[in-house]
Formats: sequence, structure tokens, C-alpha cells
Amino acid sequence: MRLKPLFNTIGALLSILGFTMIIPLSISWVFGESDFNGFLYSLLICISIGIPLWYFTRYNRNLTNRDGFAIVTFSWITTAVIGSLPFYLSGSIPNITDAFFESMSGVTTTGASILGNISTMPHLENGIESLPHGILFWRSFIQWIGGMGIIVFYIAILPLLGVGGVQLFKAEVPGPVADKIKPRVKETAKFLWIIYVGITLVEMIALRIAGMETFDAICHAFTTMPTGGFSTKNASIAHYNSPMIHYIIILFMFLAGINFSLHFKAINGDIKIYFKDKEFLVYLFIIIFVSLIILLTLSYRINTFSDVSVRESLFGTIAILTGTGYVLGNYEIWPIFLQMILLVLMFIGGMGGSTTGGMKVIRVLLLVKYAALETRRMLHSRALLPVKIGKQLINEDVVRNTLGFFLFFMSAFIISSILLSTMGLDIESSIGAAASAMGNIGPALGEFGPTDNYALMPNAGKWLLTFCMLLGRLELFTVIVLFSKTYWK
Repeated sequence: MRLKPLFNTIGALLSILGFTMIIPLSISWVFGESDFNGFLYSLLICISIGIPLWYFTRYNRNLTNRDGFAIVTFSWITTAVIGSLPFYLSGSIPNITDAFFESMSGVTTTGASILGNISTMPHLENGIESLPHGILFWRSFIQWIGGMGIIVFYIAILPLLGVGGVQLFKAEVPGPVADKIKPRVKETAKFLWIIYVGITLVEMIALRIAGMETFDAICHAFTTMPTGGFSTKNASIAHYNSPMIHYIIILFMFLAGINFSLHFKAINGDIKIYFKDKEFLVYLFIIIFVSLIILLTLSYRINTFSDVSVRESLFGTIAILTGTGYVLGNYEIWPIFLQMILLVLMFIGGMGGSTTGGMKVIRVLLLVKYAALETRRMLHSRALLPVKIGKQLINEDVVRNTLGFFLFFMSAFIISSILLSTMGLDIESSIGAAASAMGNIGPALGEFGPTDNYALMPNAGKWLLTFCMLLGRLELFTVIVLFSKTYWK
């Protein structure tokens, strides 16, 4: 690994993110709130370090595959550090561990928060709603840029990486295959961001029309499309007693969980492309099937069929499957078997090439197909049975990658669960927190359910979960390869 290309990228990243702080800085100035100095100091730190770092390494932009893995991983860590500065320097989150946890949760679009507990944050009497507007905006904004990907964002707005952008794109884009919708990765990144920004703007307008205040509409649009889940309200979406707002959020969470290359093709006139895609059909089936199970169960418990039950079942299913993590109903009071179904959804996630977490539907589909073929091979040992998704033949390399990913994902989950249990957490809380962090979900089970937060998690547990969030967001291999002896030879 070469250091100069790494420093060049991080320098540019520091500079860009530093200048983006002008927006929350302006918001703080308009509202005359206490976070102004926090953003000002953070901006100055980023620019004073970032610009010289970028300038003195600006001739080192050609990247190798080896460089790509390190740059992506350290760029995300750097962004989380930068994101924590306003929290800490403004005094909104006076603890470094908590500030970094909140930032990493935001950047990786996990949505797990340490805010809302009066015993750990006595200066925030009304929890999240006591935060200054600038900080609330920054929480949402770092989720928004993390949703599509920091490196994709970088490639889209600053064409400085040349051919090296391909390595970064492949290392970051979620899914077993990085789908380029344009021949050049720079053009792909730009079109992805155009679609991303466009859908975000549509959601802002829709939420505003539905009655949500302008500031809240902006913040919630910024956290829906990246499937992040940070809210400006303590009760999350449950704060809004508006079916229209609930259904708008449901729709855009659903859209965020779809492969963005399908959105691109649909915008270009091929509306039927969604129903031609096998992964989309499975994604849709999971949502409908699980939602119906939850709806029938909830309706049976209250002995009536209501719109509230429909919304809670749809909302809960999509929020967990896509990893958005918004809260409408408290699923901790649901029957245990429904909670177990939601736990399974945490592992699955949305479609590859979306902003969601988890293993992705395409990988789960590949694993099921492969298992079925191996069963057939036992009966027909000489038969050539390739793995197919629809009419598409799947390369053996992709299958091996998927099997390896599944092994690493489950191993990381099991080890994390065991380590959390050594910190005094019960089994339900340990498993739920590990699954939530690995799947970039946010709310978990037990002590960290939808109406709770992570404030009382031991500091060691918070650092462990931040690492799990990073692993989940960068899909394991990008991070794990850095721990390989071969990488450093």
C-alpha cells in the first residue's frame, strides 16, 4: 500500500466535508444557537489539514486494487472522525466515545443513537429534540452522504482519481457485483448521485405537502433515502400522527431498497425492468409475505382489522429489511416469533446496489440456488448444473465470493455477540445489537429495542459496534483484506 494516494484522497475528503459544514454553520447562525462555534472550529480543522494534505500529494492519483481497499476503509473512518467533531466541539455530545459512535452510526447509515437518555445526557432535557438545528441537520446530512457512498460522492463531484476510481467503486458499492450503468465509472457515479438527489428532493416535497415542517422534511428525506433512520424527533416517525406521512416514508424506504441501476433504467423509459429482475421480485415477495404475517397476527390479537395494523406491519417490515430503522410501532410488544422474523430480516437486507445494509437479497438468493444445486448434484454427480438467477448465468467466482461473504458475515456476527455477552448484556440484547450493527439497522432487540437507545451500552461495546457498522457497510472484504498478511507483502 502506498501512502501518498491515501493521503491525497483523505486530504480532498477533509476539504470537501469541511466546506459542507458551511451549511449547518449557516443554520446555527440563523437560529442563533450554541453549536455555531463547534461547526466553525470543525470547519477550520478540516480545511487547515485537508487542503495542504491534498495539495502536496496531488500528483499521486493513479491507484491499484491494493490502494483501493485501504483508501475506501480509511476514508470512511476519517469521515466518521470528521462527523464527530461538531458533536463533540459543540458540547452536544461531550463524550468522545459517544460522539464517534453517533457519527459512525450516521456515516454507515446504521441509525443507532446514544441520544435520548436523560441519565447519560442530562444537558438534553428533551432528548434529541433539545439538540440545536445545526446538529440535527448534520446528523441527517452525514447519513445522506454515507448512503450513496463517500467515495462514489467523491468520484461524482471531483474527477481527480482517473482510472483509479474503478478500484474504489468496486471496493465500496454494496452487492456481489458492482453494476456500472455507464461505461465510465465517473459517469456511473454522477448518474447514481443525480438519481439519489432527485428522489430525495421528491420526498422532501411530498413530506412538506403532507404537513411536515420544512426543516423536518429536509432532515427526514436525508435519512430515508440512505436508509439511515436518524430522526429529529424522540419518537421517530411515530411522532407524526399522519397516515399520509407514514405511507410516504414507507414508499421511499421501499424505493431506497431497490438497486439504483433499475431506477436509472426505469427513468430512461423501461418501467417494466423492475418486474423483469429476479432479485426485485424476491425483494417484493419478502415484503408482502412478512407484512401479511405481521398484519394477520396483529389483527388476530386485537380481534379487528385496521389501517393502523396495515401501516405498522408494512412500516416495520420495510424499515427493518432495508435497515432504515425508523420507528412507527413498538415491535418489542409483538409476539416473540414476529420479533424472530424481524431478526432474520436484519440479516437479509435490501437489493444489491441499493443503500441498504445486510447481506442483500441477491446473495441470499444465490445461497438458496447453490444449496438446491448441490442437492441435485448428489443425485446426478456427472451433470453440469450452473447457478442461474432468472436467465442469467452466475460466474463461479461470484458464487465463491458469496459463500465466503456469508461465512465471514456469520462469523463476525457470532464473535460480536459473544464479546457483547461478556460485557454484562443478556443473550437477546447481545444478539440483537450485533445483528443490528452488522446489518446497519439501528434499533435492535432487548435493551436496545425501537423505544430504547445505546446510551447505556458499555464503552467497549460501543467501539465494538462501530467496527461492526463499518464491516457491514463496506461488506466485510474491503476491511478484512487489510488484516491479511498477503495484503502487506
